[in-house]
Amino acid sequence: MNNDKLDIFPLSKTKNAKGTRRLAREKVLQIITAIEVSDILFEQIFLHIFFRKFNFGDFDQISEKLLTPDEIYELEADIPIIWDDDEIEFAKGLIEKTISIRESVNKLIEEYTEHWELERIANIDRILMQMAVAELIHFPEIPIKVSINEAIDIAKKYSTPKSGSFINGILDKIMLRLKEEDKIHKSGRGLQEE
Repeated sequence: MNNDKLDIFPLSKTKNAKGTRRLAREKVLQIITAIEVSDILFEQIFLHIFFRKFNFGDFDQISEKLLTPDEIYELEADIPIIWDDDEIEFAKGLIEKTISIRESVNKLIEEYTEHWELERIANIDRILMQMAVAELIHFPEIPIKVSINEAIDIAKKYSTPKSGSFINGILDKIMLRLKEEDKIHKSGRGLQEE
């Protein structure tokens, strides 16, 4: 995954992070956002974003001593993420399914946000709702509450203070509609309503 010649952003040589399902969803949000605002090829965006935790210069400690080039490199480096294959496949599937249904989900969002135009809804909130609906419809093993709660929690981290409750209200309505239309079919672990 290390494309040193293509990637001008350093990756830590001493640290790494373990990928989780939550982190995979956050990375999917970041990737879809990047796809919407850039002309960069999907594969490049995916490789750059999915496999690293970004370092935004929030250094806990800055030493008073002179740093070696290796220490500077580590201080500025992003942290590589180590993923299990199933999490990589989950993320790729979620990206594909989210993009494939986004127009129909946007129509549902508009329908349930009566006095709001889609353009007035924060991009992050819209993408998170699209992702949650993709999970509801296309990932039978994921419980409904998990998909909705993940969207709410990620919104609290990345969007506005009121985004969580806004997303919750809209997704509840969309979920009821999808159930009425028999578009949600859960199995295995997905049948758990906890």
